[in-house]
Amino acid sequence: MQIGMLGLGRMGANMARRLLAAGHECVVHDRDMAAVAGLVRERATGAASARELVAALERPRSVWLMIPAAAVDSAIAELMPLLEPGDVIIDGGNSHYVDDLRRASSLASSGIHYVDVGVSGGVWGLANGYCQMIGGEATVVERLRPIFAALAPVGTAAGEALPAGPTAPQGYLHCGPAGAGHFVKMVHNGIEYGLMAAYAEGLNLLKQADAGTGARRVDAETAPLKSPEHFAYDFDLPAIAEVWRQGSVVRSWLLDLIGSALSRDPELQGFATEVADSGEGRWTVNAAVEAGVPVPVLATALFSRFGSRGHEQFANRVLSALRQEFGGHGAPPSAQEGK
Repeated sequence: MQIGMLGLGRMGANMARRLLAAGHECVVHDRDMAAVAGLVRERATGAASARELVAALERPRSVWLMIPAAAVDSAIAELMPLLEPGDVIIDGGNSHYVDDLRRASSLASSGIHYVDVGVSGGVWGLANGYCQMIGGEATVVERLRPIFAALAPVGTAAGEALPAGPTAPQGYLHCGPAGAGHFVKMVHNGIEYGLMAAYAEGLNLLKQADAGTGARRVDAETAPLKSPEHFAYDFDLPAIAEVWRQGSVVRSWLLDLIGSALSRDPELQGFATEVADSGEGRWTVNAAVEAGVPVPVLATALFSRFGSRGHEQFANRVLSALRQEFGGHGAPPSAQEGK
């Protein structure tokens, strides 16, 4: 099957490689022509522009966008004059499902189909395959099944009979109409935030389990450690992550990744303390608020990311000011020395 891939970043390029390895034909374009040239060497057809990409595709055309959510509308606007009724645009990035509803409705008036695909797999997807959560018209999704099957972990090659039965065990699922794929991926990423935060908080507690071994200030501003002898552990965090990976109930791929990072850098000094969020966690919490669904773990994980960027500093100053105002509590000596 032939498909156009617009966007050859960390995931888009590897998705094209996986499709090529499965025997599909890929026409590729990216603003970085070096990325295009790299895939041309791997048997893809290169295109210097969106116009060239569309011109190289057979009707009905399928164009897969693998670009940031903020760039999707402009890419669609560029593609629209080049496409014809029956063609399909696939958004495989992390768009907001509300935008999918708008885009699908707008494109339908021109006879263009729209499919939203939440893709999970990251930089490991080339070797392991990609989990895909799909939204759109059932007939169009069915037409694209060879592409989804090739990208999925099971990895069906071009020309092979598609496995019968439910597709979820193979790693891809038609979740419903427009927006459904990105809605499911949105919640997937919200859960991811919560899981990551749980591992981070637990490992941090283990890291601080030696709190009773150091000198502790004795003043009105410092809560005493009731039993310092209860906190005299110096844990080997890489080893703990490794033993958890061996049969424990908290083992997971995320734990595998944590273990790998800790084994290379036990203190994680090579990593920043600021944690970004790309939008899906916010959208998950917003959707929960609108639907009246409690998601306290997911919300706390999101707010912790905001705090990591220093956005809690003024709030902390307010707390310090209030303690000073009502009780005459000064800032701890360490804070004063840092000014």
